[in-house]
Amino acid sequence: MTRSKTAIAVGEAMIEMAPVGDGLYRHGFAGDTFNTAWHMAMALGDAARVGFVTRVGHDNLSEAFISELHTDGLDTAGIGRDDDRSMGLYLIELDGVERSFSYWRNEAAARRLADDPVSLSASIRQADQIHLSGITVAILSPKARANLIDALGIARSRGAVVSFDPNIRPALWSSVDEIRSTIPDFLHVTDIALPSFDDESAHWGDATPGATLDRFRSYGVAEVAIKNGNGPVLLCAQGQTSEIQTPCVADIRDTTGAGDAFNAGYLAARLLDIDPATAVAHGQKMAATAICHFGARIPKNSVPSITPVQHARS
Repeated sequence: MTRSKTAIAVGEAMIEMAPVGDGLYRHGFAGDTFNTAWHMAMALGDAARVGFVTRVGHDNLSEAFISELHTDGLDTAGIGRDDDRSMGLYLIELDGVERSFSYWRNEAAARRLADDPVSLSASIRQADQIHLSGITVAILSPKARANLIDALGIARSRGAVVSFDPNIRPALWSSVDEIRSTIPDFLHVTDIALPSFDDESAHWGDATPGATLDRFRSYGVAEVAIKNGNGPVLLCAQGQTSEIQTPCVADIRDTTGAGDAFNAGYLAARLLDIDPATAVAHGQKMAATAICHFGARIPKNSVPSITPVQHARS
C-alpha cells in the first residue's frame, strides 16, 4: 500500500477577531501558513496528512487551538509549548470588502518556533512538502532563521519540496534592507514560490509580474505561481511559462486570507502530483470560496475538496 504523503506548514497561528456585522466579532484562530495548512487538510481529507509546526502556551486559548486542530484532523506533533508565552492576537477591520489589521503579537510563543534546531528538524523530518512564508521568517531571530534554513536544506536533501510565500508585512521587519537581504536566503532553498505581485512590486520595485518571475528564477526557484489579485496568475513550471486568467467572483464579502487559500488549493493539488496549471485552478477556486465568507478561513463544510479520484475523472 502506498504511503500517504505528508505536508507540513511552519509559522504563526494567532487568535483572530473577525467582524460579522453590527459591530460584532467572531473569535477564531488564523495566520497565513496556518490558514493554508488548515484548508489543505480540509480539502485533502484522507488523501494526505497535514501538520502544523509552531509554538503556543499552556493557557486555555492555546489548549483550545490544539483541540481544534485535533478535531479537524491536523497533526499537532510539531507544536511546542512555552510556559511564559501564549498566542498573539489580531483584529480585522473592514472597509467594504477590503481589510486592515491591528496586531498584538510581540511576545507570542511562535517567535521561538525555530530556536531549538534539533526539535525543528525532527518536526519536519517526515514531510514530503514543507510550506512557510515571509511572516514565518520575519518573526524569528537571526539565529532562528539560520536554524530554519539549515533544517529546510536537510529536508530537501531527503526529497522534501519546500514552498514559500514571501507575504511581506513591513511592520514585522526593521527595514526594507532587512527584507531584501533575508528573503533571498530562503528563496535559495525554495522549490515552489507563491508570491503576490503587489508585495513584490512595492518592496522590490518590480514593474511587471514578468520581472518578478525573472528575479525568482535567478534565485534558482523552479516553480513559481505569481498571484495578482483578480488579474491572471503568471505560472512558470516544468520549463514552461503561461498566464492563467482568474475567474470573476460575485458576492465578495471579505478578501482576508485569499492568498493563503490560493496557496492551499495549489499546494494540495501539487502534493497529489496534479499538474501545475490544474493546481492553479484549484488555488483560484479555493480563493474564490474564501472571499465569499467573512474571516480568513472558509467554513469547514464549504471547503472545495481535492482528491486523486476527482482529478483522474476531470
